[in-house]
Formats: sequence, structure tokens, C-alpha cells
Amino acid sequence: MPDTPPPDLRTIAITNTPSPSLERCELTHLERVSIDYTVALRQHEGYQEMLRACGAEVCALEVNRDHPDGVFIEDTAIVLDEVATLMSMGTASRRAEPVGIEPELRKYRPIERVKLPATIEGGDVVRIARTLLVGRSSRTNAAGIAALAAIAEPYGYRIVPVPVTGCLHLKSACTALPDGRLLVNPAWLDHRAIADFEAVTIPSDEPTAADVALVNDYVCMASEHPRTARLVESLGFSVRTTPLSEFAKAEGAVTCLSLIFRAST
Repeated sequence: MPDTPPPDLRTIAITNTPSPSLERCELTHLERVSIDYTVALRQHEGYQEMLRACGAEVCALEVNRDHPDGVFIEDTAIVLDEVATLMSMGTASRRAEPVGIEPELRKYRPIERVKLPATIEGGDVVRIARTLLVGRSSRTNAAGIAALAAIAEPYGYRIVPVPVTGCLHLKSACTALPDGRLLVNPAWLDHRAIADFEAVTIPSDEPTAADVALVNDYVCMASEHPRTARLVESLGFSVRTTPLSEFAKAEGAVTCLSLIFRAST
């Protein structure tokens, strides 16, 4: 069975309510299609229930409800063990979102900031122990990677830039499994940048399935990726799934919808 947090730590998952204007979200690689807001709300509730079933304490915010992309709260910050860093969003329409979540993050971590002209979004950062893989994408530039390095390296983190193509963020192409292996869609990133890591390739007919979230060693996934779920289970991990079809239309996935970290009791 998955490990549980030590008694003096708890797992926090911060979410933000979907906006009624979700259909006006920013899109980079997908064509705009209709999003059923009622279904999106139901799926978001199911997502939060999945997090709770994995042992997380869910904090449901509504601070960015007026922002079309506000539900994708992961992009607004990077929460490390020692510090939370507010992002400098790569698209102008989202730059008011980080300030909305700052009061909640201040309850758990001191705050740092990345400032323009540096741009970086949380969906481009994959953590494996003390290594941070950082996607060089349409939303994260070289200055953003350097700014994060200036904040994180003094705490002992190693920064590894990873060129991303064909998808919005690095986490669309690559996330970490509980044992440190990477779940990867190799078509969407420069695999030379992750050559030091053992990679597990997702089925080619589920190209967006590499985005998974870890909650107390459970692997959380969208239920629209059954072949990848079976693959991850075959590696010995406990998998939880929930429908996320409406958020996929907005280039969102399971990691995008929360900020997950450990906190003292």
C-alpha cells in the first residue's frame, strides 16, 4: 500500500473554483471547442474528492473565479519544502492570478517572486527529489528558468532545463512517478535533457497521459487514459482516476488543477 505522510506532516492540496468564462481560456495547441461548464464543475468536485481519498486536505479557493484560466492554479506558483515562489505568467491575461493565491500560500511558506521580463509557469516544473526539471516552452523563457534557479539553488536544488515542443507545458509531456522514474511522451520534449532518468513511455494513442499527480504515493490520473492507468498499475503503483474531459479541452490536466505540498501540523 502507498506510504502515508509522517505524523507531523499533512498533505495540502489548494484548488480554485472553475470560472464561468472557462471557455475563453488561453489555447496554444488545441482548437477551441465548446466546454460544458456544468460538467466542468461536476468534474472539479470529483477531482477534489479524488484528492481527499488519497489523504490530502483540500483547500478550495474562489479568488480567481473571474479569470478564465484561474482553475489551473498549479501555474501560479512553485511550492518547495522551504519556500513558495509566485510565478511570472507567460501570457498577459493570467498575470493577475498569482497575487490572488498569495495569502493562502503565506500560511505555509515564505514567499519569493519571479518578475518580468522573466516568464515561468508552474506547469513547466517537474520535481524529482532535489532536482527540478524546467520546461523551456512558449510560457517559460530562459530568464524565467534562471530566476527560479536563483531562488531554488541556494536551498540545494539542481535545475535542469528541458526544451518542450508540441505541448503547452513540460508536465504535458513528462511527470515523475513515486520511485523517481519519469512518465514520458517522448514526442513532446528533448529526451537528451532527461537522459539521466529512467523513463516509462506512455501509449502513443493517449498522448496527453504523461501528466499525472502524486498524492501520498498514489498516482492520480484522468480516467480518459485507461491504457496508461493499467501501465502505471503494472509498475506496482496505486492509481486513482477521475474524469477531466472538459479541462482537457482547455489544455488542462490532472496536475494543473491543484498545488500539492506537505505542511507541518
